[in-house]
Amino acid sequence: MSGRLVHVGFGNMVAADKVVAIINPSSAPIKRLREEAREAGLLVDATQGRKTRAVLVMDSRHIVISAIQPETISARFEEAGMDDADETRGGLEQ
Repeated sequence: MSGRLVHVGFGNMVAADKVVAIINPSSAPIKRLREEAREAGLLVDATQGRKTRAVLVMDSRHIVISAIQPETISARFEEAGMDDADETRGGLEQ
């Protein structure tokens, strides 16, 4: 386990290796998923009162909502992945 944290907005972080999907919140099934998570006590609101722009599905069945665009969060995951690749190579560029 790498233990990498990825910023999802307003000082909130999630464990990168626990995220299953990053989804746009506009579809009806995702809205239902969010409501079911709220009722089950599995919803984590990281929006700070702003509009939800991304829904993160975690491997623990928790749902994290964020005010950051899914593309931005995805890019942050890719950056975290590149950092891991650098560590496995010893940080040397060839």
